[in-house]
Amino acid sequence: MHCTTAAEAVALIRSHSRIYIQGSTSIPEVLVAALADRAAELTDVTVYSAFAVGRAEAPYCRPEFRETFLVNSLFVANNIRSWLADGYGQTIPAFLGEIPGLFRDGTLPVDVALLNVSPPDAEGYCSFGVSADLAVPAVECARTVIAQINRAMPYSYGDARIHVSRLAAAVEVDDPLVEVPSVVPSETERRIGNYIAELIPDGATLQIGVGGIPNAVLAALEGHKHLGLHTEAMTDGVLPLIEKGVIDNSQKRVLPGMNVASLALGSRRLYDYMDYRKELVMKDVAWTNDPFRIRQNPKVMAINSAVEVDLTGQVCADSVGTRIISGVGGQHDFMYGGALSEGGKTFIAIPSTTPRGESKIRALLAPGAGVVTTRHMVQHIVTEYGVAQLRGRNLAERARALIDIAHPSVREELEREAAKRYGYSFLRLGTRS
Repeated sequence: MHCTTAAEAVALIRSHSRIYIQGSTSIPEVLVAALADRAAELTDVTVYSAFAVGRAEAPYCRPEFRETFLVNSLFVANNIRSWLADGYGQTIPAFLGEIPGLFRDGTLPVDVALLNVSPPDAEGYCSFGVSADLAVPAVECARTVIAQINRAMPYSYGDARIHVSRLAAAVEVDDPLVEVPSVVPSETERRIGNYIAELIPDGATLQIGVGGIPNAVLAALEGHKHLGLHTEAMTDGVLPLIEKGVIDNSQKRVLPGMNVASLALGSRRLYDYMDYRKELVMKDVAWTNDPFRIRQNPKVMAINSAVEVDLTGQVCADSVGTRIISGVGGQHDFMYGGALSEGGKTFIAIPSTTPRGESKIRALLAPGAGVVTTRHMVQHIVTEYGVAQLRGRNLAERARALIDIAHPSVREELEREAAKRYGYSFLRLGTRS
């Protein structure tokens, strides 16, 4: 391993290179800043950015660099969102679990991978720590790997390891990871969490996301037994359940006894917990998000969120109208795998209204909104007003069930729209109240 300065390390990058930048809360900020400093020397450098939480806007996202760095986002993260909204970069629609295949088959060639890794262990292996997800396939395919050797990065097991001999250059840093504070659920979120927890049986395998509603669900599961964890993103919210033995992974069929994730984001407490924790494995996202692997676990409970839902059950989760604000991520992967699992259930959990008071349940999706989860795959939609069970229901019945959990202020309007659309087949269902 050749330890050097950040400037010397990124000097290995040439014009026309395709660069993968590690994501989650482990963006290699020191290397990225040094790369941006070389903007005047480079041209036509493609940047693949993944799901990530940055401290600030990416330093390569400046108008004067628009001919140097061409951003092809695989998930619209906070540090590049404005850049894409202004039309300087683009996003590639893809299920997160399928992106490794795009690297591996050359559809998205990778020349350079920039990593943020732990110090090496006794055998010379560094860990990718909190971000195996797309980093594993990107490193596999990259001709050149440049890394920050970061004292602040936890050492995690699984797929996310690299021997120092594979590094073309390395920079030693002590750069704290971005922390994502655990969100305290609101009363609305607690009500949603309680509805979902009531439908989760003992022995279930959890896939759960980030934010107030997932934390509310986890808090409501403390009385459960023998839960398992096979998820895309691991957060602080699962730690109390692991520490109390509620999550023991004893009934999983895929890696029983092990907590499984592809990335992690949370507080320093989570990162400290992960360090050299052998019962936790971080895996390539193509592995964790494979629906046919997910289905092998019993009673998979896939819990995800959305921007809006229409009266047929179509779910928009990545855009506000035409503006892409995130990505498909693993929602589809786990909704499909969970639906196939023996005893599995899938949930879209949303407050009934936005912070501005606009209904999240709409007669039609907003113009330009994309469908992340189709109406054919949705099982349960949950708001603070209850659970709409859509599986096996016709369109009129779905509309009735969704109106019943919409905010009371919009139900009459939604009923008029449903009556126009479905006629007598909707009207005969009557009104609950």
